[in-house]
Amino acid sequence: MTVNALEEHGFVPVALPESDREITGVYIGDLLSWVMGRAKSGDAWITIMSNINILAVAALADTACIIAAEDVEITEDIAKAAKEKGINILSFSGSAYDAAVLLYQML
Repeated sequence: MTVNALEEHGFVPVALPESDREITGVYIGDLLSWVMGRAKSGDAWITIMSNINILAVAALADTACIIAAEDVEITEDIAKAAKEKGINILSFSGSAYDAAVLLYQML
């Protein structure tokens, strides 16, 4: 499944510079150092973190996308930087659990 397919299931695009990126797994976490060491390349990373550091973590872990759960606001500055760095970000109104369940059903 590709990142752009998430739009059909209630995920709202914030920045999709590489929307054709393949999602191969899911990782949920908010402790950035923990995510850096455990998320796998191709994972959809679900978090409630919204600061600029999420971009560095996503780049280091090579995640397919960041999903900001619970309507967490991603600022325009972060969205712009994500586009420049080739990092996909989507927003989701439900909980991290709800997002993970949807992704599990789609994978």
